[in-house]
Amino acid sequence: MFTFVKILVVGSGAREHAIIRALVMGGDEVIAAPGNAGISREVPSVPLDIADSAQIAALAASEGVDLVVIGPELPLVNGAADAVRAAGIACFGPSAEAALLEGSKAFAKQVMAAAGVPTAMARVCTTMQEVDSALDGFGAPFVVKDDGLAGGKGVVVTEDRQSAADHAQQCLHRPGESAVVIEEYLDGPEVSLFAITDGVSVVPLQPAQDYKRVGEQDTGPNTGGMGAYSPLPWAPVDLVDDIVNRVIQPTVDRMRLDGIPFSGLLYAGLALTSRGLRVVEFNARFGDPETQAVLARLRSPLGPVLHAAATGTLAAAEPLHWSADAAVTVVLAAENYPASPVLGDVINGDERADALPDVQVLHAGTALAADGNLVSSGGRVLSIIGTGGDLTQARGRAYAGVAEISLRGSHYRRDIAQGKG
Repeated sequence: MFTFVKILVVGSGAREHAIIRALVMGGDEVIAAPGNAGISREVPSVPLDIADSAQIAALAASEGVDLVVIGPELPLVNGAADAVRAAGIACFGPSAEAALLEGSKAFAKQVMAAAGVPTAMARVCTTMQEVDSALDGFGAPFVVKDDGLAGGKGVVVTEDRQSAADHAQQCLHRPGESAVVIEEYLDGPEVSLFAITDGVSVVPLQPAQDYKRVGEQDTGPNTGGMGAYSPLPWAPVDLVDDIVNRVIQPTVDRMRLDGIPFSGLLYAGLALTSRGLRVVEFNARFGDPETQAVLARLRSPLGPVLHAAATGTLAAAEPLHWSADAAVTVVLAAENYPASPVLGDVINGDERADALPDVQVLHAGTALAADGNLVSSGGRVLSIIGTGGDLTQARGRAYAGVAEISLRGSHYRRDIAQGKG
């Protein structure tokens, strides 16, 4: 029988806020670092430089936690999970070596090729001459990706060849970058699936779909995500099993065989193309904003399954139970996001919205000003989640929550989950 544990959650976004609420609802004691203004209302929050792996491990040791859950990709790629485990503390998150599945798209392509996982054809380019050849070879629409981390904004999909070439050149000249990935364009709807793994066993969560572009009808630049919904009424009934069998399990098995076991959360972004299932990208952690919608539907305690994954006992974990209800997440963004967000404006109405029936408001880019006011501190400020018997009801509740909140110059997409079932 699982005993409630003390958990440190590393991160400061709405994803971490969703994870924390799920852990607290399951009865676990939670500390956040560094957290945000909304998280600090609910659990103790302490300052932390998430880029400093030694500092994360030292904090976990000083607080006497049983488990560390690392939310963002940067500390994972930097080796935070390795440092925590070296301190003798269980950690939910892959090693730095395994986190390269997200940290390097070229590495991810190598793993998928070795595992026989279906994905887009791609060329890894290190010179503009190679870029030009790849763009000409694949043709429009052009897909250009930063090889490394880019905060969800490193992908350009365009019919304009010059824009594609310009982005590739920017990637190659970015500090720390030496490659850019040019891919074939994948048609069809995209799906996100999270899977918890201990490096051997796999437990899939519920699928979701997110909205990456800033504007309605998928216009404008890519963002970290402007909304999401779950479940997917239009998806094939065997979709999750198909993804696990053809993508997740083969990848986990290949990583283990290569001596790079992946333990933590493996996120697969996929396209259901006219030629079948294809992987668009892997992430090495919970995705934002899909996490907010998916965890809103979870009825099992989250802590035990994360702890089981971190301690290599996932095969013995209790099966997860899910609500039949739908969940819709709408992201409220700061003025001028994703370019140069305007920060420091006062936010009103978030607690009022959070008190509405079947509505949650999760904080991302928020802080408390010296005068005590809640203010914006990041591009994506709040996630508003509505739940209901179907997507129409959940969507209505999410937007009712949005209507209660005021933030000068803020914007959000009005078409999240529209017409999806």
